[in-house]
Amino acid sequence: MSPTLLTPDWSMSYPMTPRSVRLARLHTRRRLTLWNWPGDIEDAVLVTSELVANAVRHGKVPGHEVWLRVAVDEENAGLTIDVSDPTPAFPVVTQAPGAENGRGLLVVAALSESLDWFLRGDIGKTVRVQLAVGLRTN
Repeated sequence: MSPTLLTPDWSMSYPMTPRSVRLARLHTRRRLTLWNWPGDIEDAVLVTSELVANAVRHGKVPGHEVWLRVAVDEENAGLTIDVSDPTPAFPVVTQAPGAENGRGLLVVAALSESLDWFLRGDIGKTVRVQLAVGLRTN
């Protein structure tokens, strides 16, 4: 009988404080290193950092936390990063010169294969990013 291989999938909640951004970066880097993920770990850490920072800054609701989920696709080794917060407002990506908000999502969009968001059934939304293992072309 062959052993069952588990697809790497990890999640954790964090308090809605700026300190959580650093913790999410550390945990994501550690997890991807332990999994020997073949993609660009630093890109994944940067994406995680931007998404968690946005959730902490714009999605803060008393009594709620930000959720982070990192999972590797068993077929193509691509990475899915989900960040959920309790607000239903979708993020705004802006390309306006000198704009104060929305630039982090431009970085995320440039590094990712896809950037999407959807409402959660119970409360709030999830922002989902998928990263490919292959070389970046932008």
